[in-house]
Amino acid sequence: MTAINTENPKSAICTPESKCAPRQFVTPEVNIYETKDGYVLKADLPGVSKAGLDITLEGNELTIIGHRNAGNSVQPPLYRESLGADYRRVFELDPAIDTARINAQVEQGVLTLHLPKSEEVKPRKITVTE
Repeated sequence: MTAINTENPKSAICTPESKCAPRQFVTPEVNIYETKDGYVLKADLPGVSKAGLDITLEGNELTIIGHRNAGNSVQPPLYRESLGADYRRVFELDPAIDTARINAQVEQGVLTLHLPKSEEVKPRKITVTE
């Protein structure tokens, strides 16, 4: 994982006891693979379930936000290696991606997005006639 990002005031955390503090996000690590039909994006989001995911597409900008489960423990952990911040990552998509057919699934903290290429940009075989 990389550094913590601080978001704009729109996503601030406000509590009655304190002033609004900027919300903090961790940038998740991703791997992107190209297939003959499109692209596959895999993002590591430990602690994030399907209910904690918010994936939005505005124009050609894909935003992934993952909210971690707080857990049922009342006491703080004795030792923690992961930060308590949520995840956020933004990608600018290639116009060749068919955004209407994007699908996502999450399993054991790994988000998999399938980003299919539009039919116009897929290679096709042209037959030669005599």
